[in-house]
Amino acid sequence: MTDKPSTTTDTTVDYATSSKGKGLPMVAQWDPGQLAAEETLLAELQSKPFTQRFKGYMKLTGPGWLQSAMTLGGGSAAASVVAGYGYGYDLLWVQPLAMIAGVIMLAAIGNAVLATGERPYGAIQREVHPSVAFLWGLATLAASIIWHFPQYGLAAAAVADLSQGAGASEAAVMPIKWITGGVVLGLAVVVTWSYGSNAAGVRFYESAMRWAVRLIIAAFLIVVIASAARGHIDYAAVARGFYAFRIPEGSTTVILGAFGAAVGINMTFLYAYSLLAKGWGRHHRGLARADLTMSLFVPYIVTTTLIVIAIASTREQIATTLDDPTKLSPITAAGALQTVFGGAFGRIIFDIGLVGFAATSITTHMVVCGFAACEMFGLEYTVQRFRMFSLLPAVGVIGVAFQSPFWAPIVASAICLPMLLIAYGAFYVLNNKKRYMGDRLAVGSKRWAFNGLMLAAIALTCAGIAIKFKAGVIDQLMP
Repeated sequence: MTDKPSTTTDTTVDYATSSKGKGLPMVAQWDPGQLAAEETLLAELQSKPFTQRFKGYMKLTGPGWLQSAMTLGGGSAAASVVAGYGYGYDLLWVQPLAMIAGVIMLAAIGNAVLATGERPYGAIQREVHPSVAFLWGLATLAASIIWHFPQYGLAAAAVADLSQGAGASEAAVMPIKWITGGVVLGLAVVVTWSYGSNAAGVRFYESAMRWAVRLIIAAFLIVVIASAARGHIDYAAVARGFYAFRIPEGSTTVILGAFGAAVGINMTFLYAYSLLAKGWGRHHRGLARADLTMSLFVPYIVTTTLIVIAIASTREQIATTLDDPTKLSPITAAGALQTVFGGAFGRIIFDIGLVGFAATSITTHMVVCGFAACEMFGLEYTVQRFRMFSLLPAVGVIGVAFQSPFWAPIVASAICLPMLLIAYGAFYVLNNKKRYMGDRLAVGSKRWAFNGLMLAAIALTCAGIAIKFKAGVIDQLMP
């Protein structure tokens, strides 16, 4: 991005006719020589063996880590804890299959964006319908703001749990939560605003998310290793959990719900614009697919699997420590692990991992709001505008003190879940429009195969959304 004012007197963008709909201003601050060298390297990697391509791609990844940071939030933590405690290892196959569907659709988004270099908001306005673009942006903002509250609640609760484990009094819990919220918000602002400043800021932000996700994985890996050292893990059952595809009685809602939650509506927006902010184009399509696999699919599956194993391997012991096991949450699970491991080690590491979950989601919510609001209001990007709009979800910091109103997640689900299908449908249309894709439109068997994968992913997501909508909206409003 740039602080320089627009050369025009009107800052409103006409995406149908203006070249402003191409790329993002921050791309101009990338070194053209660096981008050219990167494209040459990618062309050379295409003919290299898999191991050499893998090493080369790993040095260039970026946008996929942002997706990991966003999806590894409080919802993923809670879902993994529930799956592990309620069904043991039986549902280990669910998260990989759910994320495969999500990665397919994100790959479709990347294919469309990288083929043209055009901002997808304007493309959807023109090629699909202006109302679809507007609802896509609205749902993105709604999801990012409303789902911000529980992230602060999770971070504050985890730090409060740590403080209580260290001997803090009950009276000190609420001040500790507010201090936690303030610190997390301050750090999130610093990290987020670096992304909106220049090319170096983009690199810093991506690096921060990359290492944050790695630290989250390390935290839960330590808990699993500690559980294995105590002989809690049934390795044969873990293996069956991945290939047996068991559907325990009463688990249908959990299974199908995972398909509706693997990729959120705001992730579809963030991914498209993070690709453009990175300066990637049609030469980066192979890298983009590898990035989704290595930076999103693998970290997500590893992290959620570790949580499920940690809880499933100790669920019998955890049950004896809880007054009401049916109300198990990530925080109560952390507290129970202290008893399971005979010390505070497991509790501390698990809580640290939960704080990482919340913090990474918070900053990615802020980034996507900076993009979405500028597009919806038709404003050209500047540092000041991006930073101003990135603060929209900051009201969620009050989530440290209380849960969001009962109707907030209902409204979020009502708006965002159906819109995820609309977003998927819009990108399906873009990927099949000759006028939009030009010579990059797939043909023959490749087109049929890609369309088949997209339709399968949409169908699975549709089933998951239907279940989640019934459980999260209809059953709540009509008990």
